Amino acid sequence: MRSRKLKRGGIVTIATVLGLVAAMGLTILGLGAADNAVASYDASSWLWSSLRSEMARVNGVTGRVDTRLQIPRGQGHSMQVSQTDRFLILRDLNTGQVSSLDLATLQITATTKTVAGVGVSVALQDDKAFVVDAVQGVVRQLDPRSLVPVGEAVHYPPGITGGAFDGTGSLWVAVPSEGTVSAVTAAPLPDAPAASGGAGGSGQSPAIVRTVDVADPSHDLTISTLDQGVAVLNRTTKTLTTVKGEDKQATPLTMDGLGSLPPRTNGPRVPVTVPDARHVWVVDPDKVQDFAVPGEGAKLEPAVAWAGRFYAADASTGTVYVFDASGKLVDKIEVKDANGPLELEVRENYLFINAPNSQNATVVDDKHQVRTVDKYANDVLGGDPPPPPPPPVKKDPPVGKPGAPRSVTATGGNTEVTVGWRAANPNGADITKYVVEGDGKTVEVGADQRSVRITGLVNGQEYRFAVHAVNAKGAGPKKQSNPVVPTSEVPDPPASVTAEAKPDGTVVVKWPAANGQGLDIRKYTVTAVAAGAAAPAGESTKTELVVPAGELEYGSQYAFQVVSVNERGGASKASPVSNSVVPFTTPEAPPTVEATTVATKAGTIRVRWAAPADNGRPITGYVVEANGDRSEVTGTTTEVGGFGEAENVTVKVRAVNEAGEGKEATDTARTVKKPAVTITGSSASQTAVTVNATVQDGGGTTTCSLAVGGKTATANCNGSTTVSGLQPSTAYTFTFTATNAAGNDKGTGSRTTGDVLGTVTCINGSSGDQRTYCNTGINIYTGTSQNGTSVGTAPNGTKLKAFCHKSGQNITSYVYNNDKTTSIWIQVDFKGGKNYIPYAWLNLDGKGTSTNTDPLPAC
Repeated sequence: MRSRKLKRGGIVTIATVLGLVAAMGLTILGLGAADNAVASYDASSWLWSSLRSEMARVNGVTGRVDTRLQIPRGQGHSMQVSQTDRFLILRDLNTGQVSSLDLATLQITATTKTVAGVGVSVALQDDKAFVVDAVQGVVRQLDPRSLVPVGEAVHYPPGITGGAFDGTGSLWVAVPSEGTVSAVTAAPLPDAPAASGGAGGSGQSPAIVRTVDVADPSHDLTISTLDQGVAVLNRTTKTLTTVKGEDKQATPLTMDGLGSLPPRTNGPRVPVTVPDARHVWVVDPDKVQDFAVPGEGAKLEPAVAWAGRFYAADASTGTVYVFDASGKLVDKIEVKDANGPLELEVRENYLFINAPNSQNATVVDDKHQVRTVDKYANDVLGGDPPPPPPPPVKKDPPVGKPGAPRSVTATGGNTEVTVGWRAANPNGADITKYVVEGDGKTVEVGADQRSVRITGLVNGQEYRFAVHAVNAKGAGPKKQSNPVVPTSEVPDPPASVTAEAKPDGTVVVKWPAANGQGLDIRKYTVTAVAAGAAAPAGESTKTELVVPAGELEYGSQYAFQVVSVNERGGASKASPVSNSVVPFTTPEAPPTVEATTVATKAGTIRVRWAAPADNGRPITGYVVEANGDRSEVTGTTTEVGGFGEAENVTVKVRAVNEAGEGKEATDTARTVKKPAVTITGSSASQTAVTVNATVQDGGGTTTCSLAVGGKTATANCNGSTTVSGLQPSTAYTFTFTATNAAGNDKGTGSRTTGDVLGTVTCINGSSGDQRTYCNTGINIYTGTSQNGTSVGTAPNGTKLKAFCHKSGQNITSYVYNNDKTTSIWIQVDFKGGKNYIPYAWLNLDGKGTSTNTDPLPAC
């Protein structure tokens, strides 16, 4: 089946997981419960953050988060979200679980189960809630308070599409097999919700109130609900039909490629986006205009109309292009680090632009003012690493006409023939339709409708049919079917069909043998039905068919119908539709794996990776192998330790789901190595030593220190470091040490500080002056007092090496410098020892006769 994108807008498609909601353990981050009860719901919207596994309520007026709701184990799953001012209904696509939260209390009020995967959606407006099973064709109303069914379900043929409310409260769906759209109204709710498992509603049931023909049967249809009514895009004929009350208006479009619509359109102008052509057509009641969207690639989301402008989001770049009413580009909104899809929803008179894979979102008001939203405001969780970069965008292959359809088969029934085929190669441009020719008739069907019933034929007459595909480049080659003869001798269809998805990616379809009505059953043909699509799944001569892995899209819902074919080629009507299944297999390899050194830990590396495609089942964890050591991880980052110094570690990461371990992605990192120190030079002043060094940090966080003479300073690991306060005229050994998590390395050397000289200064008085003390010189002492031991005298003018200064006995020089008085003593080199002289009798070179002892340190 051709892949289908999830729809966004009235129902926001976002990524999360719920698990069993009865044990979810929801955590409110930001507001307390009492605060939340009085919080304003107006102008707010709930936005998902897949990296944090939480939802954030964003106030459109302020552009700020006022409440954050954490959901455990939320990474890697997909969820649909519907919201009103009172209810928040979540549907986990991976598990099928539907949960209703009362926004007044932020409590889970009810849960129910649906089939997992794409194909079921939830619609919510006011107190009306519906679950739409597009595969089975079942539309069921639920009470949003209890999720109990209300009345009887509405049934359509399998393979419907749509399921969104218009502004008047009608739920619209499209029925491609009939070429119609249909409106459903909800039954009233009882005053009190029914208990889970009980009967809900008021005794009434939802009802079909209108059905409108908009296309030939088996055309591809997609819809967008309006303020009143619905817009229907026939992607086969490229026609947009609006249904408003009794008015139905069809507008042909001249577009190339498959168009898409947002689930909900605000205002009278309907934008139709063709992602392949990067073009938007705008249809209003009076005219059609079109404009191109800048950029490259086909990852455009359906353009959204808001406040007289059109917003086209490019998921590959995180850019939203803004066009005015005339189609002129007037702005570009860049959502930083979007790393994936952008979701646009108009709610409460604001446009909310959310990037589920980023912490960023944007709010646009009706005056076109743009506010950036930090969904992780206040760092409530804190410390989460940024996401790995997205994988590179693959360029589209060259565009050409499509190839021929494969395996065109025809089976005859009573005055009818069913023609089915496998998809043609699109050759780079989406197939827009298939054309079936035969018996002078030409039938066009949608690209997703690869099975068509041709009626009004003559029994007994041989027919042959040809099928070709059409894309934007034209029609591809025709492929002929087998000859077929309609007959009234047809068997019964199988009475029932069951389907089971296997972990290897296959789907096993089984049925009981059909009644051949007197003729042998030669084979059975199986058709796969998905949301808005139907296509052959294969043939079998037995009562089962194994659909090969990869034939069906993983993560999407499918049901099956079987037709019996007898020995004369007569084909039965289709069987009842089977149960729905979601094909699955092991996950893909993580698209990015990054292994890096943990700079602060020995023998440890850090591994980060991006979540891969889960291939139909939730990823429950990851297996990380590092040099043969195996560990299991639940998140997308981990640290692995216990390795040697500077060891190269090869890491393999595999995702795990119900099917088992998926494909691996690898990377290599090296653990921290001990640093290496190289002394590149050293020097000394009179009182300091400077060391120059370079350090190879070994990949670790490295700190450095320099130790000299009992003093230690924090060092510059690559550059110069100085240790001051040393004594002059002294030989020092220095040690430079670099340390990281793996160990340390040292570099050593020696330097001698320079000399600081002082001159003994003593002036004799005049003859007979009692203050004459300089005849023999100045005494030098072992300590800092004249009451101590003298080691001799130094004559006036003697040069002495000075080391440091120290406080001691107060000394007065009566005749020197106007009776100089000081308690400072200077340690000097005298008679081979370090002894002391009063500073009153020593003139330090360059210091005059002041008491300034620079550059001498304290002793």
